[in-house]
Amino acid sequence: MNRISVPDFIKKEPVLTAAAVCMVLSMLFVPPSAAYLSYIDFRVLALLFCLMAVVAGLQRHGLFTWLAKVLLSGRKTRRTLFLLLILLPFFSSMLVTNDVALITFVPFAVLILSLTGEQRYLIFVIVLQTVAANLGSMATPVGNPQNLYLYSAFGLSAGEFFRTVLPFVLLALPLLAAGVLFCPDSELSVSLPEDEKNGDSRFVTLYLFLFLLCLLSVFRILYYGLLFLIVCTALMLKDRALFKTMDYGLLLTFVCFFVFAGNIGAIDRVHEFLRGLLNVQPLITSALASQVISNVPAAVLLAGFTDDWRSLMLGTDIGGLGTPIASLASLISFRLYLKTENADSAKYLSFFMLVNAGGLIVFLAAAVAGLGG
Repeated sequence: MNRISVPDFIKKEPVLTAAAVCMVLSMLFVPPSAAYLSYIDFRVLALLFCLMAVVAGLQRHGLFTWLAKVLLSGRKTRRTLFLLLILLPFFSSMLVTNDVALITFVPFAVLILSLTGEQRYLIFVIVLQTVAANLGSMATPVGNPQNLYLYSAFGLSAGEFFRTVLPFVLLALPLLAAGVLFCPDSELSVSLPEDEKNGDSRFVTLYLFLFLLCLLSVFRILYYGLLFLIVCTALMLKDRALFKTMDYGLLLTFVCFFVFAGNIGAIDRVHEFLRGLLNVQPLITSALASQVISNVPAAVLLAGFTDDWRSLMLGTDIGGLGTPIASLASLISFRLYLKTENADSAKYLSFFMLVNAGGLIVFLAAAVAGLGG
């Protein structure tokens, strides 16, 4: 059995480690009690587990690989190819979350740019893929963890949610499309190698059906406890090995931040300070908090101190732009880039900050002006 050292664990799970430290420190001020159970949103945890399982199944059995091959193979202009590479994570993140979209399609970008001799555009494409995934994931309650949490925590209706976020998604689409115009155009031919093994269509059908059930549960048509039972039973009977591939660290991170946020809320002075801060400017406060602690923990922490769910959701969604730690998905694409040959981290981060700072300013200005309100 392989053992992982503490430094390796911290490097592998930095957010979980930070969440655990925050939780333990908060326990010094609010000792453990039965009240801790009331902090934890079990509905969110169950939905998150089911969505992670279904998406992992679809990924494992080749749906995304097939989709990328269908869209990307053949003769295309450079701008068309780059636009497809950027829009794949934009649209897929709406259903499979921004981090999964990048884990899936950034390696495709690396492969395709290598096959076509276009490696000089690697930083450009990966950074825009990252921005696309973060912005596209705004579009649905299942697009990212903070949306799923806030949708559940505030008991939002589908109408309330989509009226708030869709104007920003529609704003993002032409801006991303315009980004490829900065590249000179030429004609390319893309020929992707065949995989030795193809996915099983029966499993893909099963997971698509389970994903439909997940959506019904997110929109409160199907009870989340029943969904959890159905998904676990399906995995036990049909795909038991998938349990070993799940990202349990994300679930534990949510538990730690639930306890931390609950304890912080129980400390009167801190509670009043955060509530006062959010009463003045919830949009800017949540966006700035995301730059420092990432947008998922920012949403969990701040949700208990404001009733303005619209500003909090937009602040944490838009706040995924900005620093590399503002969104965990951004760290994923950066790590994937660092594995490529001749990776230049300084050049990558410089371009990343330039694009993200510009996007953060544009979308925050649109939110302040009332877009999505």
